[in-house]
Amino acid sequence: MSLSTHVLDAARGLPAPDLAVRLDRRDDAGAWHPLAAARTDADGRIKDWPGAGPLPAGTYRLTFDTAGLSDFYPEVAVAFTVADPARHHHVPLLLSPFAYSTYRGS
Repeated sequence: MSLSTHVLDAARGLPAPDLAVRLDRRDDAGAWHPLAAARTDADGRIKDWPGAGPLPAGTYRLTFDTAGLSDFYPEVAVAFTVADPARHHHVPLLLSPFAYSTYRGS
C-alpha cells in the first residue's frame, strides 16, 4: 500500500509545512505500533514514509502534531482501515483552530 497525506491550515487558507506526523499500525490484540514518522514538506504533504516499507492490509493511524496550529487540538489522530493494499491511500487533514475534518482522498 502506498500512503500520502496533506495538511491544510484552513484558518489561513495555506498548507501546513513542517508538521510532525506519525504512522502506526494496530495489531490483532488492538495495540498500536509505530511504523514511521515524517514532517510535511513546504506544500503540507508527506508522500513517503521512511522505513515503513510495504504496508499490508490492516488498520493504521496517522497522528498529527497540531499544537502549533490549534490551541484546542494539540494532536489529531485519524485511524483508517486498508482492505486493498494494492491501492494508493491519501488521508488529508483540514485544520482550523476549533475544528478539523478528513476524508479518503485519491
